[in-house]
Amino acid sequence: MIRKTFLLLAGIIFLAAPGCTQHKVEVEVAPVEIKPIHITIDVNVKVDKALDDFFKDVDTAEGGIKTK
Repeated sequence: MIRKTFLLLAGIIFLAAPGCTQHKVEVEVAPVEIKPIHITIDVNVKVDKALDDFFKDVDTAEGGIKTK
């Protein structure tokens, strides 16, 4: 009987002891460095197509002009 009581008390103390402790975790935050991002976008194809569409009437009229 004493052995069972001792084991029961030891088990309760073993399970309750971690609940009585305090843990403190400190994390050092390193300074964040922000660098600019340079983005180059090639839009030559879109501009070339837009110019072709814009000057299409000039190109078609040029074929109808006769020079002496």
